[in-house]
Amino acid sequence: EVQLVESGGGLVQAGGSLRLSCAASGFTFDDYAMGWFRQAPGKEREGVACISASGGSSSYADSVKGRFTISKGQAKNTVYLQMDSLKPEDTAVYYCAAQERYYCTLYGMDYWGKGTLVTVSS
Repeated sequence: EVQLVESGGGLVQAGGSLRLSCAASGFTFDDYAMGWFRQAPGKEREGVACISASGGSSSYADSVKGRFTISKGQAKNTVYLQMDSLKPEDTAVYYCAAQERYYCTLYGMDYWGKGTLVTVSS
């Protein structure tokens, strides 16, 4: 059974940092590109960042470029999203997703997690 389990969300003040983790199981992690998405209240889900299967390349939405960093590794089968200089507009449920391809895209994901809530107070 495929599972993607996000953790690390919470409440933080504007300007602060959080690191989200996504633990993957049930598929060959090294064959999958991974992505982070978010959905704010009343808005559509948007892609935030993605990373290639090898971890060697990544891509970011313009709204988070320079503030967020996606990475693979450290713990086995885990992808991270380091979020710095957080803004109130970053408040959303953040989802981890996987796609069976080498280079990542922010569409056509194969598997999704259930999400973790990030709230940034002003």
